Amino acid sequence: MTPTQPFVPGARRRPPRSPAHQLPRWSMMKIWWREIDRVLLGLLLLLMTLGTIAVAAASPASAGRLSTSATTLEPLYFFYRHLGWQAVALMVMFGVSMLSRANARRLGVLLAAAMLALLFIVPVFGIEINGARRWINLGMQFQPSEFLKPAFAVGLAWIVSWRMRDPNLPVLAICSALTGLVFVLLMMQPNFGEAILFGGIWLVMILLAGFPVQRFGMVIGGALLAITATYFLYDNARHRIDAFFGGGTAYDQVDLASRTLLAGGWTGAGYGLGIRKMSLPEAHTDYIFSVIGEEFGLIACAVIVLIYLAIVVRVLIRLLDEEDLFALLAGTGLVTLFGGQAVINILVNLQLFPSKGMTLPLVSYGGSSTIAVCLTMGLLIAITRRNPFLKSRSKGLGEYLAFGQAQPMTDRPCSPKREMSA
Repeated sequence: MTPTQPFVPGARRRPPRSPAHQLPRWSMMKIWWREIDRVLLGLLLLLMTLGTIAVAAASPASAGRLSTSATTLEPLYFFYRHLGWQAVALMVMFGVSMLSRANARRLGVLLAAAMLALLFIVPVFGIEINGARRWINLGMQFQPSEFLKPAFAVGLAWIVSWRMRDPNLPVLAICSALTGLVFVLLMMQPNFGEAILFGGIWLVMILLAGFPVQRFGMVIGGALLAITATYFLYDNARHRIDAFFGGGTAYDQVDLASRTLLAGGWTGAGYGLGIRKMSLPEAHTDYIFSVIGEEFGLIACAVIVLIYLAIVVRVLIRLLDEEDLFALLAGTGLVTLFGGQAVINILVNLQLFPSKGMTLPLVSYGGSSTIAVCLTMGLLIAITRRNPFLKSRSKGLGEYLAFGQAQPMTDRPCSPKREMSA
């Protein structure tokens, strides 16, 4: 007679799910809202709002220049299209910002591999516009380099963070080789302006990782040699640099942008009353900062600059107490990319830098470029997410740099009463 198994209530039921799977969507949204940097999100939304107003002011100038005898664009053509692209970009930014830090890292690495593969295809099958072959059409026309920039920052941070596991890994050689490969692929388009940004991301990663100065100097020397060779081998870059140092004429784009920027004075001519913007090429993209200066004044330009500065400073302050090397490197790389692109665009409009064909992040009109910038900020928000109820128990960057107070490294000491009773 076989013994019967004892009856256990609920033995055949499925095991309970983990608490993470039991959270309703509304609870997950509340957790996301508590963990993100809401000040940073507010600054980004404010910048996008001001950018929408700026595109509305610049749209008539670009619509008039691009209209032909066969097709006449309405004055607010680019403004209406900008609203649609901004809606898509906001969905991308909020969706990516809800990822965990690990999933954000995985997304960045996979996206970097995909966009790097597309860079090999662009010189052959890309679409040529204004003498440059930078775009590719996969159902939507976009520049793979735009989406590679945030993914490259995340991927490079992931590679540099390998040093925490094995200090003997050739991390510097791997990062330098990847950066050099991207530089070569970009110069085949050609796209020297984007190559500078990638070099800046690499430089920030190397500095924060604390590599030896001797090895770092050798790589910097090689980079300077490559830039010098670019001047002699890349005609477009040589002409722009020569025009910049030799002084432009009244018909140069940079000179027109500088004149337009200063035409409004401190308070501007008023919305829709700008005149010089009508002769400004790419008024809604590359030179929208000049349109802001003419119609809203230099004070409005200063406000835009302060918002960019506030975003960069806010991210860096939040990273001061970060103890995860990957998060520190990725966050710094992404904010360097964002701030560096803004600085280059503003300096071009001020006639302090050669023209690079680079948009002003979250302000200029853009389709895929706006989505790429919002993807960048979504990754930044996701990587800098932090539980406000958990305190760090190890040293962060702020403590190493003597910013702020040191966190206790030992358990909480016993009270005097407990010591006496013991």
